[in-house]
Amino acid sequence: MSSSLKILLVAAEVFPFAKTGGLADVAGSLPSSLKKLGHDVRVLLPKYPCTESQPIRSLDLEIEIPNSTEKATLFEGQLPENVPVYLVGNDTYFDREHLYGEPGTEYSDNAERFAFLSQAALETCKALDFQPDIIHCNDWHTGLIPVYLKSLYLKKKWYSKIRTLFSIHNLGYQGNFSMEKFSATGLPDKFAGSDGIEFYGKISFLKSGLLFSDTLNTVSPRYCQEIQTAGLGFGMEGILQQRSKDLTGILNGVDYSVWNPATDKLIAEPYDSLSKKQKCREALINKFSLKIDKNTPLLCMISRLSSQKGIDLLMEVSEDIKEKKLALLVLGQGDSKYESFFSQLSDSNPNRYATALTFDDTLAHQILAGSDMFLMPSTYEPCGLTQMYALKYGTVPLVSSVGGLDDSIQTFDGKIGTGFKFAPNDKNSLLLALKKALACFSDKSSWECLVNNGMSKDFSWDNAGGKYSDLYQEIYNSAPSHKTLQ
Repeated sequence: MSSSLKILLVAAEVFPFAKTGGLADVAGSLPSSLKKLGHDVRVLLPKYPCTESQPIRSLDLEIEIPNSTEKATLFEGQLPENVPVYLVGNDTYFDREHLYGEPGTEYSDNAERFAFLSQAALETCKALDFQPDIIHCNDWHTGLIPVYLKSLYLKKKWYSKIRTLFSIHNLGYQGNFSMEKFSATGLPDKFAGSDGIEFYGKISFLKSGLLFSDTLNTVSPRYCQEIQTAGLGFGMEGILQQRSKDLTGILNGVDYSVWNPATDKLIAEPYDSLSKKQKCREALINKFSLKIDKNTPLLCMISRLSSQKGIDLLMEVSEDIKEKKLALLVLGQGDSKYESFFSQLSDSNPNRYATALTFDDTLAHQILAGSDMFLMPSTYEPCGLTQMYALKYGTVPLVSSVGGLDDSIQTFDGKIGTGFKFAPNDKNSLLLALKKALACFSDKSSWECLVNNGMSKDFSWDNAGGKYSDLYQEIYNSAPSHKTLQ
């Protein structure tokens, strides 16, 4: 039986304190499930202006950074199950309107910002006398924590027993910076080489996490395999192949206290069956002034508008889609060329197409509740959460067969299955899947069977949390990674 462990989870964003994507949902949900399993788990993230109303207690720290000392104020909040959340406040680095940069850009000092976060996480542990067994790092923003433990903190006895898990939520985001930024890390010069954090003439916070953490995981089993190939390894496949024995895939869970149509206070009317979903559909159609009847399926997309999300494929099939009897509703923001495309599509026929170029969590709930189908044509997808939300809301997913989409959706065969899948970047495959979905929609009994299959699926964090708990125990019981530089 697993023993109780002390765990610090560090992330750049945690729901409900700060969110730009799925990382925040995971970081905000996993800790509560771990607490229920008996672990002493704490969470740490930066204190952004959007977290202003959350903190309840403060503590001042001094963090040594290259050539100076930077002050940080530590605030405390809480997640469900009374999980403590520590928010690192520093006006120089984190008092910004956005988390990572203005739309379409990145802040020029992100290297300094997240080097500071990594060191602040370690100093916070000591200041609070919370000595974690495991520090769970998430994506490149926390990638320096493992290397700090094996360099700057290597000879500090208090930190000697701490192990690290580095979770890869999206390998495409790497935290790569010019070599001039190396000094901002405070690392010894020997870490500036190719056997350190150098990556094609730059420094990479992601590479640091991949090389120096004790164990690695991705957020789905399929993605765990994909990132070890040249196509989806983004230059890191060699490292991941070398560390394959330390790499595992755990499918993310869903927080059904937030994403459950039976209890959702953000939608027109709570429901727990297909027949009761219709009021939400009517409310959504009216909200966007669509002119469609009950026999016209409403297809939705809720997505960051980027090439990774398969928007180019959707643009390629747009003329074919116009010939289909369906309506399309898009919620998201991102690259200007994609925003322009969807705006023009909506203008071409506002009775059937609508676009909301924003990120609105309330609207996301309402769109999932009121739509019939959900489209996610990603070129790659580490896990994806919205397709699992869609299942619970009785909104049938049409997804590309990549990463967590492939792991979480089973093709419907008339009786068994939860959605429809197609090959990534494949126009004909997408159109065939859409054809099958439309045919199923017109067959009332088949559609009801399909929707019920999806609504009955359970992707709760109980399962995923148990797998993380087992992984932590494995890390705790094993010898630490030998990786450092002499």
